[in-house]
Amino acid sequence: MKRETVPSWLQILLATQFFTTCANHLLASRNECNLFCTQCEATPAAFCNYCRSRDHSTHRVIQIRRSSYHDVVRVSEIEDILDISDVQTYVINSARVVFLNERPQLRASGVPICKAPSSSIHSCETCNRALLDAFRFCSLGCNLRGLNMEMSTPSMVENSPQSNGKDHVTRIDDVGSSTTSDKDSCNDKNNEEPPPKRVARHRRKGIPQRAPFF
Repeated sequence: MKRETVPSWLQILLATQFFTTCANHLLASRNECNLFCTQCEATPAAFCNYCRSRDHSTHRVIQIRRSSYHDVVRVSEIEDILDISDVQTYVINSARVVFLNERPQLRASGVPICKAPSSSIHSCETCNRALLDAFRFCSLGCNLRGLNMEMSTPSMVENSPQSNGKDHVTRIDDVGSSTTSDKDSCNDKNNEEPPPKRVARHRRKGIPQRAPFF
């Protein structure tokens, strides 16, 4: 997925809570909100089958499914409207799917971890989850976060230690040049002729006179 190909509805899709009861069809059966429209971007973003027949009959609608309490979407429903070439796909119930958002990673003790196991060759560039194949991200959410991180890279380069090092070298050069100029000025002062020494003149004492004899 490239930044210029990210559709406006993707962030809405990732932030939407699915599988809630539809407020418009509380007494109807199969009233869970597991559908999303990629065209109108109306609120609420998640709706049920009854709302689809009434408000989205001519729109492009995708169905959200669940795998181990996490939202997924089938590749066949989304691959022609969204570039998912960098996202790991999984086969669930004989259908290839992608996860919408990052999934928490737990050890056997229940403590969350962030890094992929050392035995894993591939890992998600955003959350470091171990991947089965040579993909860059584990979910659509991680893919979008990775794009946002890439967009902020130029500002990070400007503030990098290398650029600061250049400024430091410049400041050192300035200090060195000023020190050299100070030395040159000192040498110029040393080359100047010293002022003539003043000779101290002593006054001559008068002839001593002896005291008279009595």
